[in-house]
Amino acid sequence: MPGVGAGVTRVCAHRTARQLRLLVLPLLIALLAAGCRSEAALSAHDERVQVVTTTGILRDLVSRVGGGRVAVNSLVPDGADPHSYEPSLRDIRDVVYADVAFSNYLLLEEQAVIKALDANLRAGVPNISLAEGAVKYAAEIIPLVEDVSLDSIWLGMRVRGTGAAQGADRSSDVLLSATAANGPGRTLAYLTESFGNPSFYVDSGDGFDPGNGYRDDTATLPPDAHTHMSWAFTKPGVYQLTMRARLAIDPGTAPIPLGEQSFTFAVGVDPHSVPGMAGAAVLNAGHADITVDLDERRLYLFADPEGSGEANQRVYDPAHTVIEVPNKALLEVPGDRRFRFLGRPGTQVYQLPQAVLGKHVHGEIDPHLWQDVRNAISYVELIRDTLIGVDPQGASVYRANASAYIAELERLDTYVRDTIAQIPPSRRHLVSTHDAFGYLGQAYGIRISGFVTPNPATEPSLADRRRLTETIRNLKIPAVFLEPNLAARATTLTELAREEGLRVCPIYGDTFDRDVTTYLDMMRFNAESLRDCLTRAEQGRNQ
Repeated sequence: MPGVGAGVTRVCAHRTARQLRLLVLPLLIALLAAGCRSEAALSAHDERVQVVTTTGILRDLVSRVGGGRVAVNSLVPDGADPHSYEPSLRDIRDVVYADVAFSNYLLLEEQAVIKALDANLRAGVPNISLAEGAVKYAAEIIPLVEDVSLDSIWLGMRVRGTGAAQGADRSSDVLLSATAANGPGRTLAYLTESFGNPSFYVDSGDGFDPGNGYRDDTATLPPDAHTHMSWAFTKPGVYQLTMRARLAIDPGTAPIPLGEQSFTFAVGVDPHSVPGMAGAAVLNAGHADITVDLDERRLYLFADPEGSGEANQRVYDPAHTVIEVPNKALLEVPGDRRFRFLGRPGTQVYQLPQAVLGKHVHGEIDPHLWQDVRNAISYVELIRDTLIGVDPQGASVYRANASAYIAELERLDTYVRDTIAQIPPSRRHLVSTHDAFGYLGQAYGIRISGFVTPNPATEPSLADRRRLTETIRNLKIPAVFLEPNLAARATTLTELAREEGLRVCPIYGDTFDRDVTTYLDMMRFNAESLRDCLTRAEQGRNQ
């Protein structure tokens, strides 16, 4: 049926991820089998092991181990951000015909990428989460520490518990919906993505519609995740926001109710004088999350008012807790049209800012393990053993390739360590685009002094700029480091760098580009960029 094949070819080329999710999976697979398979002449003429990875970095590691016995495709293209990429129909085709799949996971990838794997892999195909599995091969993991140096409380959203009793897994969705809001003005919750684009989650100004299942005011999170969020209030006073949680396991069945709760905000007023809340706890600093507990099936506040870390967070009952939005949180609406939803430019709103700009849903463990080469070696060992399990006849090839590659990685580990050791100890400070370099810092002696994510749509507050300027001056930091796929748009950062006489230098975190195409190249480049920018800048200042 040539007409079917041509039609599917057009679908493969042009359907977006959003349209894809509207298709019925069995029909999709049938169409793919009819058209996309013939288009690509897949396994009919290719007897290699078909491997799909989520990122280009994992693709490179698998290619080195698998050699000529494997054909590897990555879902996230080079230059794209795995935190936000959504798979295309062509990506789904690669998943359907894969013999093995490798993801990083620990919530590195956009949830749509994980769902593409879990929903479309054939039964029995190994689906390996490398960051988690590599722990059995001696990989070391570190917690992901939030930036809690803000002038007001940082309020996010979180999911706790496994939900195993309800049948939840990593492809499940936790739906956290606003169902009612009371207060003198509008209540808004949104994310500012890396390039300044806002994504909306709550807006009380247009009401809450139960007829559509509250889809318009809903944050969707994977289990065991938490996300940054900005909260805005248009007038001072006391606000109450009611949130409802549900667990979606199967698209064909109704979500499972997990409870409903109201949260109280004191915006620009004394939090201790809120009517009906005498003696209530006041959260006004540190880190807190509106939290869905899958196991207890309830909502609460999970907070660390002192900002001293996850171990010190504890549960707060929303019925006896007030979240303070102080007068110092009063900010002017920027002129950029994308932020007109907050009001006219120049008008003032009260805002609790998200701690780190950019779409950044994550768990409690830093997922960027490969920034420590020793962890990459653990990845390679797990990849080797997985490929042997899929293709036992190639065992000797996989072992030989892995052994040779591990020897290269061990030399790379020494090179990175020795190169960074050339930086004067007082200059080993990394200020970067986002929190992706904790493993690099821990393994090789670089202090992570700040995470700076570009946001050209809005100017940072005076407090933000003052804090960053003081950090740079106090530590005498000579350079900041931006990932190449973000640096071209980092206008605010580059302006601040010019004002302070800083160099703006490249560093690679999650993805390759045309200049850096392998993991070995990436780690060498990062080490040399750190050495050259921090050391030469120091030498220049001393001349």
